[in-house]
Amino acid sequence: MLKNWINTFFYHIKNNKLFSILNVLGLSIGMATLIFAILFWNDEHAYNQWNPEKDKIYSVLNDIGQNNVWTSNAATTGPMLKAISPDLDSYCYFYAEYAKDVISYNGKKEVLNKIFTAQSNFFSFFPYKFIHGNGKTAIQDRSSIALSDETAERLFGTENPMGKLVRYDGQVFTVRGVYQLSEKSSVMPEAVTTVIDDDLKRTKDEWSYHYGLILKIKNPNATDAIIKNMDKLFFENCSKAQAKQEGLTIDEFLKKYGDPVKTSLLPLPEAKLYSGSSPFSEPNGNLQYLQILMGLSILILLLSIVNYINLATANAIKRAKEIGVRKITGATKGQIIIQFVFETALITVFSALLALVMVEILLPYYNSFLTKDLVLVGSQFYIQLLIITLLVILVSGVLPAIYVSNFEVLKVLKGNFSRSKKGIWLRNGMLVLQFAIAAFFIIGSFIVYKQVNFMAEKDLGFKGKQVLDITFKPKKGKTQFDRYKVIKQEASKIKGVEAVSTALFAMGSQENSWSSASYQNNKPFIIQEMAMDLDMLDILDIKVLKGRKLNPAISSDTISSVLLNEKAAKLIGEKDILNKTILWRDEKVKVVGVVKNFNYFGLESQISPMVFFYATKINGVKDDLRHIFIKVKPDNISETIAGINKFWVQKVDSEYPFEYNFVDKNYARNFKKYENQRNLFALLNIIVILIAVFGLFALASFSMERRLREIAIRKTLGAETNILLKDLSKQYVIFCVIGFLIGILPAYLLLQKWLENFAFRIDIPVLPFIIAFASLLFLTLTIVLAKAYQVTKVEILRYLKYE
Repeated sequence: MLKNWINTFFYHIKNNKLFSILNVLGLSIGMATLIFAILFWNDEHAYNQWNPEKDKIYSVLNDIGQNNVWTSNAATTGPMLKAISPDLDSYCYFYAEYAKDVISYNGKKEVLNKIFTAQSNFFSFFPYKFIHGNGKTAIQDRSSIALSDETAERLFGTENPMGKLVRYDGQVFTVRGVYQLSEKSSVMPEAVTTVIDDDLKRTKDEWSYHYGLILKIKNPNATDAIIKNMDKLFFENCSKAQAKQEGLTIDEFLKKYGDPVKTSLLPLPEAKLYSGSSPFSEPNGNLQYLQILMGLSILILLLSIVNYINLATANAIKRAKEIGVRKITGATKGQIIIQFVFETALITVFSALLALVMVEILLPYYNSFLTKDLVLVGSQFYIQLLIITLLVILVSGVLPAIYVSNFEVLKVLKGNFSRSKKGIWLRNGMLVLQFAIAAFFIIGSFIVYKQVNFMAEKDLGFKGKQVLDITFKPKKGKTQFDRYKVIKQEASKIKGVEAVSTALFAMGSQENSWSSASYQNNKPFIIQEMAMDLDMLDILDIKVLKGRKLNPAISSDTISSVLLNEKAAKLIGEKDILNKTILWRDEKVKVVGVVKNFNYFGLESQISPMVFFYATKINGVKDDLRHIFIKVKPDNISETIAGINKFWVQKVDSEYPFEYNFVDKNYARNFKKYENQRNLFALLNIIVILIAVFGLFALASFSMERRLREIAIRKTLGAETNILLKDLSKQYVIFCVIGFLIGILPAYLLLQKWLENFAFRIDIPVLPFIIAFASLLFLTLTIVLAKAYQVTKVEILRYLKYE
């Protein structure tokens, strides 16, 4: 029986080559699209799964109000919490951002991009496999350093690195451990030190938020108790203490400043796809992007399955007599269903193999698109592929099989089954669904394109096209601001340099500092601190709308004067903000100007209230400078940069390589992910249209071939070609309109949801809907009329010679 089924299968494949090819191509493209999405999904969800402690580790988040959730913590929290929480096993402070610096050994220098600093128990939270040494002693003291195996090989080659002395940040460290990064993790450092201990000791009594904090909890069910203890610690030691200091009751204090900080705990397995600020050093994934890709891929596979069902039910008409004969010879309904499901299984398995070939060929381009290193391996992936294949067989095979098995023997053997209405509603419904899916993709592609173009063309409020952002590394024994003043004086003499400045912020980065500000008895608000040299606004062409700029000739401007941006000025609530005094960092400062709003973080974020001040005003800020900005003339930019490079290496920093970015290009990375979404939607749109064209062409061909005798008779009776074309294409136009109308609502709702990611966004225009309808109608008419015109040229005698 099985041999007979296989022979029958290949017989029909041979006699329907074109439609068999379209079926296989449609399913393989749909399956390949879903495979790509699954590979990405698995990779993003693989982070931290290797960690045996993952279910006990939590990152501490702090909601400070006004929709601000910080991943940073105070140095006081951990020790206090440990003293009152028996369920807390241990805690570890760390700096979330990697440091980039030079580590040297015997005159050999290597620039490392991922230097991590944490407390000495870090490796009990992230127990990497150690090649040399162990996690307990690798960073046992302030002078110890642990290296990844790749870093050790770069520095020492084949030498044993243990006990070797390396130089980093002007200090000598002893290598006490070498670990291996074989699995994906939220922290994947090239080197680990305990330099953070110095800062923790300095701030051990302060409630200022600087550090990442992770907890290891003995019993995961105790998280609520831990959170309650942390909230109690802040309330007792911070809110009450400040209320007492200001002479207020706790109720008055809360009324004035709002609710105290609320803590939450983020489980380690969820950290990679957390939607807020990254709690760890590795960048967050984009959960919504992942869900969009997976959802669209499933939709495309569904479109491929719909195609298959449509073609299978249409093709079944040709096999009606075969089914009738088999039923007369004793075949049961169940046997016929199993046979057709078996045939579907053969096609699906072949399609799956072809999909794997497609993925293997295109995977390098996909990896380049996602900046990933995905591979077609893994037991999890193979299980998923098997499940997908079985589901496709089940969904694609059962409906056509049931449809075929219900053929009535007498009708099919009399030869009049082709005029039966059976199956028509199913095929028409599937065709309408195809049009709806295609409409959704076309509309979505245009709206995503419009939003990303809007972001690219929007005036950001600053100009960074000819401004170099140069990495400015500190040196022991020298203050950063004093070094900057010398650099400014010397660099200004280089040919092609227009201006030199510095700031504690950098467009396109996540570097930021926040504090609280208030005016009179109004409720305080969180404000972003923008320390800078006084000519920084000029370099970036940021406009001052009211008042004046900070002036170095006015001594008070470097001590007690500030600028606010429009957003901050609006929160003050005064019509004329100039010369008003606000309370900021517990000091009274005078507002001398209002700066035009500009986007610092990106167009998906609201513009923050900002305060601009001279870099030397706050103690410690002048030593935190890490950027020098140089504006160059548009002529001979490469020569100017070469001159700056030579000066930098000779007189500024001979150890660390000269690194720079243009401010505008640096900032453009903020919406690179949205450009990727635009390109992804465009690519998937092409795939959907291609699959829809396959299906429409095949279905139109089947449908019209069934009407060849009717067409021949009508031509004999004098029907004109244009009348025939109209009649043959009319139903497809109706299906196109119905499908488009169905696709409008989900497209509008889902894209409106996507646009909510952006603080600055377009309103959904009507044009994409018009374009989508026109495109669908054009494709439908082109395919259907081309096929219809072909069948109107039939040889009349060939179909009527036996009538």
